[in-house]
Amino acid sequence: MLKTLRISFSLKNTYRVNGIIHSLKHTPLIKKLIPDAWYGVKGLKIFAYIVAGLWEFLSAFLGKLLYILLMIFLPAYLYESMDAGQVFLHIFVCLMAIGSYANTYLFNPSNDKYYALILMRMDAREYTLVNYGYAILKVLAGFLIFGFIFGVEIGLPWWQCILLATATAGIKLSMAALLLCSYDRTGVSMSESKLGISGWAGIIVFLFAAYGLPVLGIAIPSQIVVGIMVFFSVTGLLSLYKIISFTQYRAVYHQILTDYQHTMQNAQDAAKEHNKKNISVDADIVSDKKGFEYMNDLFVKRHRKILWKSSKKIAAVTAMFIVALVVACFIEAEAKTVINEMMLTWLPYFVFIMYYMNRGAVFANTVFINCDSSMLTYPFYKKPKLILELFWIRLRELIKINLLPAVVIGCGMALLLWVSGGTDTYMNYVILVMSIIAMSIFFSVHHLTMYYLFQPFNLNAEVKNGVYHIIMGVTYFCVYLFINLKMSTFIFGIMTIVFCVVYCIVAGILVYRFAPKTFRLRS
Repeated sequence: MLKTLRISFSLKNTYRVNGIIHSLKHTPLIKKLIPDAWYGVKGLKIFAYIVAGLWEFLSAFLGKLLYILLMIFLPAYLYESMDAGQVFLHIFVCLMAIGSYANTYLFNPSNDKYYALILMRMDAREYTLVNYGYAILKVLAGFLIFGFIFGVEIGLPWWQCILLATATAGIKLSMAALLLCSYDRTGVSMSESKLGISGWAGIIVFLFAAYGLPVLGIAIPSQIVVGIMVFFSVTGLLSLYKIISFTQYRAVYHQILTDYQHTMQNAQDAAKEHNKKNISVDADIVSDKKGFEYMNDLFVKRHRKILWKSSKKIAAVTAMFIVALVVACFIEAEAKTVINEMMLTWLPYFVFIMYYMNRGAVFANTVFINCDSSMLTYPFYKKPKLILELFWIRLRELIKINLLPAVVIGCGMALLLWVSGGTDTYMNYVILVMSIIAMSIFFSVHHLTMYYLFQPFNLNAEVKNGVYHIIMGVTYFCVYLFINLKMSTFIFGIMTIVFCVVYCIVAGILVYRFAPKTFRLRS
């Protein structure tokens, strides 16, 4: 088994190493220093193996740290009228239920499994048991460390902190054994990539139970949660026999991985077909503009359904929600106090909301698939002056798309502030509107700038740039941190507006200097 573990690690790390070198070769400033021959350089491979090893360590521990901290520990303190320890256990057990089938480690298809089991024909049972056992050990280690740290901090006894780890591993083992028994009866294997309607419905239900019920003052009693954790700790141990004795892993993975490959291809074909249906081919669509303005005008008119449909829906739903809150202010006196406080101190929370509402990622994907993937084959399209010109034209259109829901939210917040009791600082009304608009503009600029600086898509519209992944991941992490930040609307609003202006200037300079080298087709 040690040999199998070594080979699987070697295969996985080779895949990661080549990905790291590929990312470095597409990173501005240093890409010229890395020729293709470096894929075979031993020293660089050793460095890349170290990076891959660090990533393995981070996936085992940092992921668990962020999961417990951001998803369980901090939210437990948001419900001020309830005991934080009870809410912690309540949220934990609800999310544990989701992870039991949505993150099994055993039934998740991946490229390294495809290479090992389908292409290299490794022993399926041995490969599965070694890698699954390693994954479960990482779960136990990560949750033992950080479950104990945060559990003790929130007031749980030490033995309950240990149960956090054993129950998490136990419910995964129990679900794995149950699904293997199901395969014995039906011959059909479950795949994480195809959860189905029932699977997604379960996720929605458990998420509502985790975060929605405490809003209503409801949480699963701690004694019941502890009983659940003890139960799955025991059933997890009993499930080991089924997992170890099961002999049909090759058949299971052949089904999962074959379906995975077909699903990926079908998804790409369906996306292309969906895009075609939403592109207008009306011959009456014309424009009286010239140059890139002409090309952009025709593009926006022909792709209006893709670019504007979701923006209009978001604006409409948001408007209805604001109207409901306004009505609540007139009906319920206590609602006025809560809403007024939110409008004056919760502005940072809307950074997270505006991030999710921004259509920048959809816009970048659309312009690449339906325009840039063809136009980037022409040298003139990559001249610095023309790149910057088209960048500002597209940025203007993207800002317009995102401005609709932003104006609705900003004006709605100002209205809610007024009807909920108002404020002595009348500039707060202006700041609310302008800061929301500034957030919308910032994320529009950010998405388009990252697209031009890293152009992450290949010809199949798949993201193939590791640096792009990292930057967008860091962006999400920073945005998430704003959820728990409370600050004066006036101060935070001014900071947001100033930051947006500075970022726009810097983005323009970066695009002009580097986009001619980075804005190109990827293999």
